[in-house]
Amino acid sequence: MFENSSENSNLKPVGYAELISRYELDVIPNWHSSMVAASGTHRINTTGGVVEEVYPSKYWPGENFGDHLEFALKYDGVNLEILSALFKTVTETEVLDYIKSKPTGMYARRVWFLYELLTENILPIDDLKKLKYVDVLDPNHYYTINPTHKIQRYCVNDNLLGDRAFCPIIRRTERLDRFEKADLPKRVQQVISDYSMQQLKRALSYLYTKETKSSFEIEQVKPSSSRTERFVALLHLAEKEDFCNKSRFIELQNRIVDPRFRESDYRTSQNYVGETVTWQNEMIHYVCPKPDDIAALMEGLVTAHERMENGGISPVIHAAAIAYGFVFLHPFEDGNGRIHRFLIHNILARQGFTNPEIMLPISASMLNNLHEYDTSLEKFSRDIISLVDYSLDEVGKMIVHNDSVQWYRFIDMTPQAEALCWFIEQAIDTELVNELEFLDKYDETKMALQEIIDMPDHKIDLFIRLCVQNNSKLSAKKRLSHFDFLSDDELVMMEHVIHSTFDQT
Repeated sequence: MFENSSENSNLKPVGYAELISRYELDVIPNWHSSMVAASGTHRINTTGGVVEEVYPSKYWPGENFGDHLEFALKYDGVNLEILSALFKTVTETEVLDYIKSKPTGMYARRVWFLYELLTENILPIDDLKKLKYVDVLDPNHYYTINPTHKIQRYCVNDNLLGDRAFCPIIRRTERLDRFEKADLPKRVQQVISDYSMQQLKRALSYLYTKETKSSFEIEQVKPSSSRTERFVALLHLAEKEDFCNKSRFIELQNRIVDPRFRESDYRTSQNYVGETVTWQNEMIHYVCPKPDDIAALMEGLVTAHERMENGGISPVIHAAAIAYGFVFLHPFEDGNGRIHRFLIHNILARQGFTNPEIMLPISASMLNNLHEYDTSLEKFSRDIISLVDYSLDEVGKMIVHNDSVQWYRFIDMTPQAEALCWFIEQAIDTELVNELEFLDKYDETKMALQEIIDMPDHKIDLFIRLCVQNNSKLSAKKRLSHFDFLSDDELVMMEHVIHSTFDQT
């Protein structure tokens, strides 16, 4: 990242960067990397969302394992995936030496708690007594549950979003802070305030169908009318029922997919996301967790959902962690993406973020910003693909050869939370506004056409649709097949209504 080679030679890795190098850890890179310079001033370089920070020489912590671990927690943040890999690699003695050197220090207590949590190995240290409790995560820098789980052994407040089976991390950023201050529920109320209850009721019915079709279209699936109706029915239940448990996940999968691909349990085979480039040549975009790991990971996902639901977490942060967590775990062979997008609605609605009078077309926002949606998924999938050791046989069956579960347990979902915030903003300011305006124009158009000729509703709807699709004109072929009863004067007046209302010029 720094172009001057002589300057680079004066840099020494510190914190996570040093620990990863020293212990040869196979981990997803941390969002923040630290270096100490022999000379020079403090400086920061940010590239592609990764921050490299260079500190003056006075910041050098020392050579020991504990020195760099404490530096990492101070300056690089809490990265459970790196810590999990580190604690499996270092000796118990190294951890004990650090903790005993500062037995009541807040960083030592956090290390002690995290070591026992992540390894399930109880260290030979007596419980602490009568100390002020410290938070495992700093609420000023991370989204954390409140009330916390007080653990007397270490005198820490466990405010993590999950447990050792599955625990996403979401950092507080400027983008997320701006989103929270925007008060989007209030913005929705402002958007819909110009419409009558009757108009909103019609719009709600329309948006349910649009959201369903958009969710399927993202995956280039054209659902049958019965599958569309089933998904719409699920959306109607989104604000009423909690679908985040194993039985409900299976129910969702059964109601969303083609009946031939319904499953009665989580998958038992290795799946992946990819595309065929040439014969027997697959381009792999994402390798999913091994089937033997799915049950525990999904149980952890449900536990994290319960912790967040009872822990006062922002509905959007909650929805991002669980919905993206679900699609990254990919527990079924088919239907994962649609369930992932349904869960966003389910959590937002049950947490009171969305207005029951209207539906936010979030999938439509994702569909119309497909590059950004793909990027939100690739932020994690790109890191995984370089770590998983896999092979494909001649029929495309995948085998994962290394232990990969640790990379899926502790995902930093900050990029996904930021992306979901943006999709919601777009859904309100663009998709919802446009759809309500379109429906308003549609009603005006129907009334104007009815003044010209009294036709059945379905005929008027067909006329509008055919004209809007053809630059405000009814083609001669469509006129002959559907509207041969119209006079030339009637047709001219009706086309003029379409043109003036929808402004297709």
